[in-house]
Amino acid sequence: MFTIEHDYDATVVTLVDEGKAPLNEDVIINAFDDCITLTQFDPRRDEDVQITLSLNQLRDIQAALDLPEGVYQLRKT
Repeated sequence: MFTIEHDYDATVVTLVDEGKAPLNEDVIINAFDDCITLTQFDPRRDEDVQITLSLNQLRDIQAALDLPEGVYQLRKT
């Protein structure tokens, strides 16, 4: 399950883990004009952990989901 909210400066997507236990913590994705942040609570550290992706890195992830093993470099044509 997921939710989508539009804030002033970002679109916020929250991914909720469903299914059999143990479940993972929610993942919160903030899409800004220039980057994407992913945040998830880490119960072992008792704090949120955040990573930031550039839009190029996000583009690469999108492409990688549909490709077999290998090394790739996307180029504008």
